[in-house]
Amino acid sequence: MFLKMRSILLLCCAVILFASCNEYQKVLKNTDASAKYEMAEKLYNEGDYKRAVRLFEQIAPKYVGKPQGERVMFFFADSYFKSGDYYLAGYQFERFVKSYPRSDKIQEASFLGAKSYYELSPAYSLDQTDTDKALAKLQTFINQYPESEYFAEANTMAEELTAKKEKKEVEIAKQFSKLGQFNFPVLVSAIEAFDNFITDNPGSIYREEALYYRIESTTTLALNSTEDKKQERLQEAMDSYNNLLRYFPETQFKKKADDLAETIQKELSGYNTSVSK
Repeated sequence: MFLKMRSILLLCCAVILFASCNEYQKVLKNTDASAKYEMAEKLYNEGDYKRAVRLFEQIAPKYVGKPQGERVMFFFADSYFKSGDYYLAGYQFERFVKSYPRSDKIQEASFLGAKSYYELSPAYSLDQTDTDKALAKLQTFINQYPESEYFAEANTMAEELTAKKEKKEVEIAKQFSKLGQFNFPVLVSAIEAFDNFITDNPGSIYREEALYYRIESTTTLALNSTEDKKQERLQEAMDSYNNLLRYFPETQFKKKADDLAETIQKELSGYNTSVSK
């Protein structure tokens, strides 16, 4: 009995699904814009965004300048967003913002447009063009709508993307440092990269890491320098050590930093210069 009822239920679902698909195909091929609009909004409200977007795509040009145009364009963009097509979502939300600057949906559209590019932001090791665009869009939104219900989320996303770009900068500097172990002149570029990062990102979560790896780079460079440059570079390495402890007295790199400082001091003890750790 149970199996029979289950079979009947499955058959009914299949019939309904077939009828729905058949109706959708008919409307899709229909030239009646109002029928497409009605079906598109119905599918949107049901969460069937991929099918809805095909209909909105067909009718959007026909509703430009008409009272329903604003509603159609927003649903069109949002259907792309909710179906995960963030490139087209970002583009359509940009069009919406430009076309309807006084819309009640302007804040939401601006936010979702920025969030579309946030979703496109790749891993830190890849090209960050979309990350830059997302940050620009988020910053514009944050500046324009400080009282928005989306403000906190926009700030969180901006902070996350900023940290991603900072990580990329630090990792590039660390790569220079690694290469410098075998090609000492490259350490000069590594130190410069760490210096630029430390100066440009005073509040970064990667500041401690950058300060520590600067010690490694300056120490390696000093130990492998010619005699006329060695003392000055050793002192620079010790200054790097002191800077790390000044800003992060309980640094996670304390043991490794102390070991490097001990090596530096031993080398400096051979010069007539007083050094305090």
